[in-house]
Amino acid sequence: MPAPIRLRELIRTIRTARTQAEEREMIQKECAAIRSSFREEDNTYRCRNVAKLLYMHMLGYPAHFGQLECLKLIASQKFTDKRIGYLGAMLLLDERQDVHLLMTNCIKNDLNHSTQYVQGLALCTLGCMGSSEMCRDLAGEVEKLLKTSNSYLRKKAALCAVHVIRKVPELMEMFLPATKNLLNEKNHGVLHTSVVLLTEMCERSPDMLAHFRKNEKLVPQLVRILKNLIMSGYSPEHDVSGISDPFLQVRILRLLRILGRNDDDSSEAMNDILAQVATNTETSKNVGNAILYETVLTIMDIKSESGLRVLAINILGRFLLNNDKNIRYVALTSLLKTVQTDHNAVQRHRSTIVDCLKDLDVSIKRRAMELSFALVNGNNIRGMMKELLYFLDSCEPEFKADCASGIFLAAEKYAPSKRWHIDTIMRVLTTAGSYVRDDAVPNLIQLITNSVEMHAYTVQKLYKAILGDYSQQPMVQVASWCIGEYGDLLVSGQCEEEEPIQVTEDEVLDVLESVLISNMSASVTRGYALTAIMKLSTRFTCTVNRIKKVVSIYGSSIDVELQQRAVEYNALFKKYDHMRSALLERMPVMEKVTTNGPTDVTQPNGEAEPAAPEGKPPPSGPPPTSQANDLLDLLGSNDITPIIPTAPPNKPASAGGELLDLLGDLNPTTGPPVPAPQISQPPFLLDGLSSQPIFNDISAAGIPPITAYNKNGLKIDFAFERSSTNPSVTVITIEASNSTEMDMTDFVFQAAVPKTFQLQLLSPSSSVIPAFNTGTITQVIKVLNPQKQQLRMRIKLTYNHKGSAMQDLAEVNTFPPQSWQ
Repeated sequence: MPAPIRLRELIRTIRTARTQAEEREMIQKECAAIRSSFREEDNTYRCRNVAKLLYMHMLGYPAHFGQLECLKLIASQKFTDKRIGYLGAMLLLDERQDVHLLMTNCIKNDLNHSTQYVQGLALCTLGCMGSSEMCRDLAGEVEKLLKTSNSYLRKKAALCAVHVIRKVPELMEMFLPATKNLLNEKNHGVLHTSVVLLTEMCERSPDMLAHFRKNEKLVPQLVRILKNLIMSGYSPEHDVSGISDPFLQVRILRLLRILGRNDDDSSEAMNDILAQVATNTETSKNVGNAILYETVLTIMDIKSESGLRVLAINILGRFLLNNDKNIRYVALTSLLKTVQTDHNAVQRHRSTIVDCLKDLDVSIKRRAMELSFALVNGNNIRGMMKELLYFLDSCEPEFKADCASGIFLAAEKYAPSKRWHIDTIMRVLTTAGSYVRDDAVPNLIQLITNSVEMHAYTVQKLYKAILGDYSQQPMVQVASWCIGEYGDLLVSGQCEEEEPIQVTEDEVLDVLESVLISNMSASVTRGYALTAIMKLSTRFTCTVNRIKKVVSIYGSSIDVELQQRAVEYNALFKKYDHMRSALLERMPVMEKVTTNGPTDVTQPNGEAEPAAPEGKPPPSGPPPTSQANDLLDLLGSNDITPIIPTAPPNKPASAGGELLDLLGDLNPTTGPPVPAPQISQPPFLLDGLSSQPIFNDISAAGIPPITAYNKNGLKIDFAFERSSTNPSVTVITIEASNSTEMDMTDFVFQAAVPKTFQLQLLSPSSSVIPAFNTGTITQVIKVLNPQKQQLRMRIKLTYNHKGSAMQDLAEVNTFPPQSWQ
């Protein structure tokens, strides 16, 4: 068999390939020749063939068939064979394949070899791909080499020990005696790997960390080494851009950071050397900046002196002036982390940070924007808002939403006056336009409502802001609402803050009608405008007939929401005109509802928000049932009964608004209303039902079941039974099934009945309906029907399906007569 081509020739041949297909054909041909050579046990060229196979592996082609050949090379006595064999093992083998265990004995023999280079190969391989089993078997040999006087082997043994500790942490104590003299070594390679080993031990074991702090006095040794590096003269062996061994300096600083964290004594011992590093390191080259950055991180992480922390922040401030974008970005990110603890020191660099808002790099812009908002406080709010509003005006669209939200929050916390607050928010709405978040409009409306003395000024400013420009939809929505609420103040010209404008009622209506017919107006904006026009019917005196005409026109709008509003407003004009002025009267002052209790909140700018006084507890809202009754009163009917809910698992109690939507306009056909029970009384089933098990008092009455709902794969069946202790009670068992291919989660069933009935919902069996009808959810409803009237029910279903929230309403009127007679 002819001799195979050399690796150099193979590389040259593959590089001549013009297409990928041609390259693949060359590789396949060479792989076939290598397989043939392996089958013939050709020891002469095994090393050459494995080397070529490794090159193919690096190109991305499969080379797993060479794994056993690597083991044969490792077992060879020739150094050249061992070198390729170990390299192949590191590339082709890992701990997921059992083949690697076959080389354990070879590695053990090579660790005890008389040649240091063979020992080095074995250490490299074990440190690269050794499994936990191999590490347990060979840890003793590694520990011996860690104590040897040969610096070449000690540095490799230290790195191998790091791998052993990661794989088998309980072997950490074995290497503890060997670490005592590692830092006394003069060789920088050994020092570097020793620091890596000590860092790994300290990070993985709190006991080791305490041991090195107290017993080994590790901090003074590291301080001594770092000082020698700083003060030493030029050394060509370790010099990088005029700095002595920056890699070792960075490693030592990281280890000092771990040792000084939450430890006063260790932090005190390293304060001086950190100050020396921070002041003596050359910053003209990137190498020096890397060391300074690690120094800053160490200072910020340990319990350092206040002066040292100020020095660290000043270093980051100098980084902001660097031409390198990466250094500026790192500085902004670091300042953002430290602004909460060292606010005043960061505040000194405010002008430099604000200048970064003008940077061309979008990442730097975003970090500068976040840091600028963190620096805002009551003292600099006017200046910072001016800069941020300028940034909002010129920034890219992807920044506008976050910037607008940040300005809203900052203005709410630190606004020097109500007028300034309103002007700022209006400026944001004018600048950011449709990019502001959905909550901006209701928040501004609430602010305006609460600023009673600013109503005339605000409505005048908003009126002028939207004249002829309807492109900024949030601004138009707020303006429409304010004109509807305070249109009388606009027409009367009562503004004291600035010169009032002369506006007639017809001019105001012209603007609102222009909003209604504008192509730029969204459906929500038209709803605001129509409601504003309706409100003006009670604030204006001369244009009521015109308002009636506008409202009646939109009663036939193709926009369903607009049509519904117009129809309802028409009904107010025709049937309930006596109630119109009361229904459309001015909104009262709104109060913000806070869900959390009073707490002192420390702001990122260093100021604290005071908690609410403890003497006055926050007013607790009425119980859910009371809320529902209050909402039901708005329906203008006294024949709708509240439901007495039993909350399903993991779901909050439903709000009164949902009850209102659910009940709609259910009205019974006949029969006088039954008074609702008092909240303080027990549930309506007072006939001994509540004191007995749920189903013990139920007698089957042969009532046929019905399908109450069947849509979108969700089917709900009703099964009926009558209570034996109270014939007026019907027990309905609902069974929900799911025929789709995905589970329905967070399922909630709600029901409402006319007021002549009383209803109780018990807890469901689950909140998940399995797919493919493999399971069901059951829930029991008890209905008290003392009048023996025909049963009617409205149900509301909510659930999550295929990642979307689903909701549906349905009315059930097909109850069998046996269920209610």
